[in-house]
Amino acid sequence: MQVAQVMSSPVVTVTLDATLREAVRSMLERRVGSVVVLDTGPISIVTRSDALWGTYQDGGSLADIAVTDVMSRDLVMTTEQTSITTALDTMKQHEVKKLPVRDGMELVGIITMTDIAEHHPEVVHEVRNRISRKGDWSD
Repeated sequence: MQVAQVMSSPVVTVTLDATLREAVRSMLERRVGSVVVLDTGPISIVTRSDALWGTYQDGGSLADIAVTDVMSRDLVMTTEQTSITTALDTMKQHEVKKLPVRDGMELVGIITMTDIAEHHPEVVHEVRNRISRKGDWSD
């Protein structure tokens, strides 16, 4: 099975100049656990855990924190044609639970551990074994 059959689309995004408040609002309104940060294309991701960690470290208002202060530095992506097994291996290798999906340079979806678990409950145990939490703040 391929990523295209399991991924969620469209992806919830924010621009590079967004505040953490805008990112959190987008996540809450769309009931998702992350937003992809766009510049001329996808450049990063901000998760719920990033938002919590950033707020904790900064101690300030969400409106005063830039997404650039909390976003991941290296965006790991996959393609629609990638197999679910390869996507899981990529998640394990990079210690992430969400992979934006691209078609060329275009952002076309996102695949998460939740997507895989919902579509393939038989691999939930395998998924748990493949991905270790990076601490209490991973998401």
